[in-house]
Amino acid sequence: MSYFYREYHDGPDPLAPPYDVRSALDEMGDAVLSGSTPLDALRDLLRRGLPGAPDRRGLDDLLRQVRRRRRELRDNTRLDGTLERVRVLLDKAIGQERAELQRGSGGRPPGERSPDPADDARFREAMLDALPSDTSRAVQELAGYDWRSAAARQTFEELRDLLRREVLDSQFRGMRDALANPDPAAMERVRQMMSDLNDMLDRDARGEHTQDDFDQFMQKYGDMFPENPRNLDELVDQLARRAAAAQRLLASLTPEQREELAGLIDQTLEQAGLAEQMRRLGDSLYARRPDLAWGSPERVSGEQPMGMGDAVTALQELADLGDLESALRQDYPGARLDDIDEAAIRRALGRSAVDDLEALRQVERELEAQGYLRRNRGKLELTPKAVRRLGETALRRVFASLDSGRRGDHDQRDAGTAGEPTGSTRPWRFGDEQPIDVVRTVVNGVRQGGGAPVTLSVDDFEVVETERRSAAAVCLLVDLSYSMALRGTWAAAKQTALALQALVASKFPQDAVQIIGFSNYARVLRPDELAGLEWDMVQGTNLHHALLIAGRHLDRHPDFEPVVLVVTDGEPTAHLMRNGVPRFEWPPSQETLTLTLAEVDKMTRRRATINVFMLAADDRLREFVDEVARRNGGRVFSASADRLGEYVVSDFLRARRTR
Repeated sequence: MSYFYREYHDGPDPLAPPYDVRSALDEMGDAVLSGSTPLDALRDLLRRGLPGAPDRRGLDDLLRQVRRRRRELRDNTRLDGTLERVRVLLDKAIGQERAELQRGSGGRPPGERSPDPADDARFREAMLDALPSDTSRAVQELAGYDWRSAAARQTFEELRDLLRREVLDSQFRGMRDALANPDPAAMERVRQMMSDLNDMLDRDARGEHTQDDFDQFMQKYGDMFPENPRNLDELVDQLARRAAAAQRLLASLTPEQREELAGLIDQTLEQAGLAEQMRRLGDSLYARRPDLAWGSPERVSGEQPMGMGDAVTALQELADLGDLESALRQDYPGARLDDIDEAAIRRALGRSAVDDLEALRQVERELEAQGYLRRNRGKLELTPKAVRRLGETALRRVFASLDSGRRGDHDQRDAGTAGEPTGSTRPWRFGDEQPIDVVRTVVNGVRQGGGAPVTLSVDDFEVVETERRSAAAVCLLVDLSYSMALRGTWAAAKQTALALQALVASKFPQDAVQIIGFSNYARVLRPDELAGLEWDMVQGTNLHHALLIAGRHLDRHPDFEPVVLVVTDGEPTAHLMRNGVPRFEWPPSQETLTLTLAEVDKMTRRRATINVFMLAADDRLREFVDEVARRNGGRVFSASADRLGEYVVSDFLRARRTR
């Protein structure tokens, strides 16, 4: 046997490795850590395309191609081609008839009348002279004219045949080619098809239609529908979009052109015996798809005139591209990639674009399936699993800027250890985060199983004993006020919170960390909401309330070493009144400062050192934090936004080492 191999073309590469969604999450993480919401980060990723997959286009690339195609259609489409051809044929037929009449009247020059009143050439010439300038009315008056010239009669029949084919092609794509050769039997078959189609739509409206009815219809008339619809809904969609495009063609012409072409269409349908059937069909299609832009004009500026059927096809494609452009922008509430019509993508951009879209959809689905994203009441959120990974990313960023020779080894591959190994092991217990002793675990499995293959049970696992470390109760107070966003420091504050959360969870799992955000109110922030957190568009920096909450956290852990870190860009401007309502004043009232400093004094009595990280060079802020440092003994850092994480993490590690 002989085998031949060639490049694979039909669709995506079946041997390509699956896309690693963790890379997509890391790419999203960069945007999240820069201040974007998870939804915006996912949209940005899908717009740019997949990292590590240069052959795959993102939504922006697909959108650019759709817009380019729309421009090409608009710049190369002229809608009055059929009307122009009808005028040319009409003038040709009248000219041929006049020439024949002149020969019949003795070859007199134009304008000279025959003196013989019995000669009907004079009457015919007068009739041609009296034809209206409106093309539609002129064709209508000549419909019953007895042509003297055989060539003129043939030209006029050519005109009517052109109208018949173009009008039907504007409603049923491909009908123009099917009626290329005038055949009474072919027209009778068209009339029967439309009658059967309308009857089928009526039965469907009554709930009596079945798929078998549609299959029989297609078996009989399938050659008239080159798009090969699979059911009645697909057929209705195709016919409705084309009928709406035909209405838009009329709406896009000048009033004079619209009146002429509409008249020609009506005459053609009446002559073909299709007027009533076409009216029934139009009413049914509009009732089923009123959402289509039936009468909206389209601006086109082409020089090359198009026939009516081709012009309707162009307008139909322009409408499809417009809908596709809106779906690809994904800028409406609740937008998802599933909203993008795959068939429209295939028609507009080809099979490869469908594969690119499916790759993007796969990433979106996998991020949810693998537990990184979830939708809560229509809102996209990062799961705790994703937040942990983003925290590790933020921590790596911080450690990358630290001096490794001065700070020690901060590689987090050993995440979960609670201290240096002592050399001994013990059985694993639920909740242990110490590293597993692989050798002892396998030996236990061999002893229990008696040989290969080794089967491990829960009781076989042993972990490495580590030195016990002192535990700390950590409070990170993060300013969420409007000024943080205005100064561009909010993203750095959020990244710092994520990094500290990841550091404590991995390197110091025995610590109890609480992150508190404060603006007009203060609130505890869960780890899983950190990544999607946004600044508050409210006035007020209620450090008083934040210190109250932090104090309760420290009181719940009396045996833990207290650590309090404050990140802010302004002095306190709000405090919590006894009725639980915040009070904002600018400049800060003496009551606000007094109550806030009273909470600082309580922290001092708890032996909690408050270290403040200033994100603004403000004299009033400097004066306040200096007073905090004097009362509490803590330190003040004037940190730039790009080094905030480094300052906070370094200070936390320094404090942990001293204990």
